Amino acid sequence: MYNRIALVSHPICLQRRIAHYCKQLAIYNYYFNCAQITTMTSKQSYDLSNIRTKYESEATAFVEKELASRDDPISQFHAWLEAAKEFGIVEPNAMTLATCTSDGKPSSRTVLLKGYGSDGIKFYTNYESRKGQQLISNPQAAILFYWPPLHRQVRIEGTVEKLSKDESEKYFHSRPRDSQISAAISNQSTAIPNRQYLLDKWNDLNKKYPEPNEIPKPDYWGGFLLKPNYFEFWQGQTNRLHDRICFELTNESKWILNRLSP
Repeated sequence: MYNRIALVSHPICLQRRIAHYCKQLAIYNYYFNCAQITTMTSKQSYDLSNIRTKYESEATAFVEKELASRDDPISQFHAWLEAAKEFGIVEPNAMTLATCTSDGKPSSRTVLLKGYGSDGIKFYTNYESRKGQQLISNPQAAILFYWPPLHRQVRIEGTVEKLSKDESEKYFHSRPRDSQISAAISNQSTAIPNRQYLLDKWNDLNKKYPEPNEIPKPDYWGGFLLKPNYFEFWQGQTNRLHDRICFELTNESKWILNRLSP
């Protein structure tokens, strides 16, 4: 870069040279800083240690006497889900679903809860998708609900089985027509040439079946039922002494209640 400014007799010429020098210096500094950022990015080292979130006070501690039931975790789950809905959380039924291949390789994604009760947790997907194939070959799964404004999360683990064809059929035709078409034309998790490829398939099926109930449910699309054997309810606290209460299902089909250290 420039290491000196040539002296000239005319003041305007001097000003122009100074301006030119400053401009070149600014450009140099910009690219130098970009190079530093690129170097830092390539190392992928980012410090987030100063990110802090203040949770609820100890007055909102989650204690055993506040449980909806001491022997039925689905009742407690229902109470917390209803609280999330009343609070106005967007898609309170969104949950992270973790699955695993038969050789132990895990993967996770967000899906929507579509029903729950004493029989278990229900959700729907493409059976030929990555998660669908993993659930079929290794019918064990874990799901996580996280509601940040309430500083609450619920973990549920269990075994998985397919819902009946009739139940899957009924839910499929309860969906909006556009959603039915999208599910029918998508070979989920497979590579496609471009977005237009999907749009063309969508438009073709849209013309073929003008009425919602006419759209056939694909055999490769349906529901799963997760039958829980473990629940954990977590309530965040500002002092990080978080509340963790879990339910574990015994071989005698009884739920055992425990408080866990945070």
